[in-house]
Amino acid sequence: MLRSFTINNGRIVEDRSEETPLAERLSRAHWIDAVDADSSERAKLSNFLTAELPEDEDVEEIESSARYFVDVDGTHVHSLFLAQSEGRHQTQTVAFILQPHRLITLHDEDLADFRLLRMRARVGRVEAGTPESLLVTLFDQKVENLADNIEDIHLELEKIGQNVLETDDADYESAIDSLAKLEDSCGKIRLCLMDTQRSIAFALRRLSSNADERETARQILSDVDALTSHTTFLTDKINFLMDSTVSFINIDQSQIIKIFSIASVVFLPPTMVASIYGMNFEHMPALSWQYGYPMALGIMVIFGVAPLLFFKYKKWL
Repeated sequence: MLRSFTINNGRIVEDRSEETPLAERLSRAHWIDAVDADSSERAKLSNFLTAELPEDEDVEEIESSARYFVDVDGTHVHSLFLAQSEGRHQTQTVAFILQPHRLITLHDEDLADFRLLRMRARVGRVEAGTPESLLVTLFDQKVENLADNIEDIHLELEKIGQNVLETDDADYESAIDSLAKLEDSCGKIRLCLMDTQRSIAFALRRLSSNADERETARQILSDVDALTSHTTFLTDKINFLMDSTVSFINIDQSQIIKIFSIASVVFLPPTMVASIYGMNFEHMPALSWQYGYPMALGIMVIFGVAPLLFFKYKKWL
């Protein structure tokens, strides 16, 4: 799907005129957002480029020379954005092509950052005077979204920490599963932040002399540094809660093993006595004694109670 936007009086406005042909709308657009574009839509976009549009494998390249470069078609930036699929965070690479009068963005999924920016544009809340300033605004929106996700992770960790550390009947298995997902999300957010830092640093070298744009870009870098430190704190907290949860599981298992060990020691002497008196020999001491049976029971009770009293004296129970 192709969406076109124009800059009108310093604000981004979506061009939704159905009467105007798509090719004409694209030619006058200052921002073209391509979401999972098909072959015909990619062909229309190719009219603004001398080379072919980057394919998926080209966008996913991790080398700096493949993700940040300048050619005759403009400035190219391939940046990781955070996406969510089936309750788990994923990363999606977005290709930016910045031209003197146009910004082209290509991505396979309709990401939350772009949806929110479109919603804000419809009510006239996205300020941008040039495609360059729009590029900076997109990265600013990206960092805001990453910050919101970091706050969500922090709140979720608070709930898990209270459950694990303060609840007697905590569900440790569920806690470990949640912590593993949060650690994965935190790692992906940190990866997006590091990629944003590289993208903004590259864009700063290519931005015009507009002081406001450069100041916003520097502020984004400052925010990225602060958020990166916060993700380090969250990772440490996740590891602490994971270690604590595993330790509590080991303690519970040790208690169970302790109970079985004590039970085996308590029942071992009575079992030995019962085994002796259960032998089927013809001549056995006290076999015909009137009080032999009560005596055997009494010996088994004494041998069973004595270890318990000893364990309590040693404070092992």
